[in-house]
Amino acid sequence: MLYWFFVKTLSPLARRRFNPTCVGVENIPKEGGAIIAANHLAVIDDAVIPMTSPRMVHFMGKAEYFEGKGIKGRFKKWWFTQAGVFPVDRSGGSKSLGAMETAREIIENGHVFGIHPEGTRSPDGRLYRGHTGVARLALETGAPIIPTALIGTRDLQQPGQVMPSKGHVTVIYGEPIEVEKHDASELTHEEIRELTDRMMRRIQEMSGQEYVDMYAQTYKKMLKDGAAESDGDGKSAAGA
Repeated sequence: MLYWFFVKTLSPLARRRFNPTCVGVENIPKEGGAIIAANHLAVIDDAVIPMTSPRMVHFMGKAEYFEGKGIKGRFKKWWFTQAGVFPVDRSGGSKSLGAMETAREIIENGHVFGIHPEGTRSPDGRLYRGHTGVARLALETGAPIIPTALIGTRDLQQPGQVMPSKGHVTVIYGEPIEVEKHDASELTHEEIRELTDRMMRRIQEMSGQEYVDMYAQTYKKMLKDGAAESDGDGKSAAGA
């Protein structure tokens, strides 16, 4: 796999552009399965984490990245696969189960899995409600969750911006949230939601973001449908 080749060769270039400060890297376990759960502000988030993590991090990627045609399509599929990214169908339901099973295998094989619990990039820089898949994976595998805060990536890459600007970003790896392994049949929705909310509170405390108790996808749909009224800063009273 060319993951480390990409990190070693491209990371120095990216570092000069992003000037990342990394805090708490010692909180990433040196071995064994673990989950890095981070807020999501920009496309470059998934480049900043690998360049600051001492261990390889496996991420999910949109299935569309792996389904392109022609030379360009084959290159994108090769690139993401070699970078440790695996596809997920974001339509949800049974179509997304395959990706979660792959994530489980990665964790149980002693590797690090990276994920954004919000499920999509924040539409306005705030922190949105976390989906429960991260907590379920942790509880079913016994893997610790490393709550992670990305700060400044949205300033360097606004929505729709392809080439990020030069600037400074910060990555904070928080103290691991340790969990005991449970049989899937023993878990309750309340336990999974409690762990999810605890994880999101930790991320919010580190990132300093305003928290919105609504899924980001729901708010994005409201914006698209015109149901959310902006206050001029891309924020809305409907999501407050």
